[in-house]
Amino acid sequence: MTTSPKITLITGGSRGLGRNTVLHLAKNGIDTVLTYRTSKEEAAQVVAEVEALGAKAVALQLDTADTSGFTAFTDALKTVLQQTWQRDSFDFLVNNAGTGIHKPFAETTETDFDQLMNVHVKGVFFLTQQLLPLIADGGRILNVSSGLARFSLPGYAAYATMKGAIEVLTRYLAKELGSRHIAVNTLAPGAIETDFGGGAVRDNPEINKVVASMTAMGRAGLPDDIGGAITALLSGNTGWMTGQRIEVSGGQNL
Repeated sequence: MTTSPKITLITGGSRGLGRNTVLHLAKNGIDTVLTYRTSKEEAAQVVAEVEALGAKAVALQLDTADTSGFTAFTDALKTVLQQTWQRDSFDFLVNNAGTGIHKPFAETTETDFDQLMNVHVKGVFFLTQQLLPLIADGGRILNVSSGLARFSLPGYAAYATMKGAIEVLTRYLAKELGSRHIAVNTLAPGAIETDFGGGAVRDNPEINKVVASMTAMGRAGLPDDIGGAITALLSGNTGWMTGQRIEVSGGQNL
């Protein structure tokens, strides 16, 4: 008797750390529904890569900053789960979609603040709420935070404030969903070589060198470091771990 593969829903799965995570999951036999906001072609490419690895993936459009679209998205997700997997639930939710700004506190506008709030806090709060009936009992939720919620670097006050809120929300979700045996944790990456923030850590040698100098492992993080860690948390025997913050930063700013 063969068991059905686990299914992960990951927001922002068409690029960056989300894309890397989707591919790591596929290599471990976990199927994915990935969301994208505008990059339909990139999302289709990720789906093709997943299928080449022998797993299944479906891409759905979603703007996580626009709560008015969450009901329609949920309906589309229900259809996809039935048509692709003959299921009415999925196992793992990864709230990964995000954007960032790098501005001094004194120069951060209310518009900047609201944009970050809508994606990182309001969107995560109400999308997770909307999807609760579809998450299988015994499943897992992983909210992506940042090392910047622990250590402070000038220019990230607004962004880090949002991630601090998500870390608190994680603990409350863990408490309230414990009766359904749903484990809820936070994963906090350190500085990673991606296109995030304009690709500064990846493309600016000086910034990369500074990051490496303040990291115990002696280098900036790579997407595989995060994709691998998320996959390990979802696929491993970690169901008894909940309400925790797991930082994956190579020991940055210890």
